[in-house]
Amino acid sequence: MGILGMLGNASEIDTKKLAKEFESILAEGEQIERAFKLVRDLFVFTDKRLVLVDKQGATGKKVEYHSIPYRSISHFSVETAGHFELDSDLKIWISSHRTPIERKIKRGANIIAVQKTLAQYILK
Repeated sequence: MGILGMLGNASEIDTKKLAKEFESILAEGEQIERAFKLVRDLFVFTDKRLVLVDKQGATGKKVEYHSIPYRSISHFSVETAGHFELDSDLKIWISSHRTPIERKIKRGANIIAVQKTLAQYILK
């Protein structure tokens, strides 16, 4: 699975459970504030940035941490699932890129909570 087009349900997870995994990734004094799980991948909101975690391969031992400072996000969009669509879409545009980072999230997932959290950090 690559950074684009990942499928999954977005469910909020306890940030304390991520502390050990992220201790070597976070900057001095940086704190995880909210996190959402998409099957085995994650949206992690810290007080400084959004970290998209892409666990790859059959075992998920290979992991990509895509770090996006909030100030770099120029805009984002959410398209909720309709009657005939099964997935919602979240697109995040980074100021230095023309094409957005995209995530597909299955119907019934809490896409609104992810969107609200993203808005909270970007609009500070």
